[in-house]
Amino acid sequence: MANSRCAVVTGANRGLGFAICRQLAASGVVVVLTARDENRGIQAVDDLKSNHGVSPDNIVYHQLDVTDSSSISSLADFIKTQFGKLDILVNNAFFIGCIVNEAIVTSTPIAQVVSKS
Repeated sequence: MANSRCAVVTGANRGLGFAICRQLAASGVVVVLTARDENRGIQAVDDLKSNHGVSPDNIVYHQLDVTDSSSISSLADFIKTQFGKLDILVNNAFFIGCIVNEAIVTSTPIAQVVSKS
């Protein structure tokens, strides 16, 4: 595994993320499939191994909640320890909501121009 390329796919337990994992693993890339829900993530990895011909050497699950900094740090530590590098990142996870600093947004020149229009 040390010479293999390593990929992380976020939000990969179904849909597009799942398909991306399947294709990358079939191409010989070692893929870290991530999902918030551990059971769904493990089921996705098992499905890829059992029903899609993905080698157990090319797919692994790691829990990841992209909105939680400790979860992100845990994944980063795992990648560094297990693979020493990250070659490919597919940021497929989706979440609703964002935090906006109103003071910054309203003080920018573009915000001032828009508000005068």
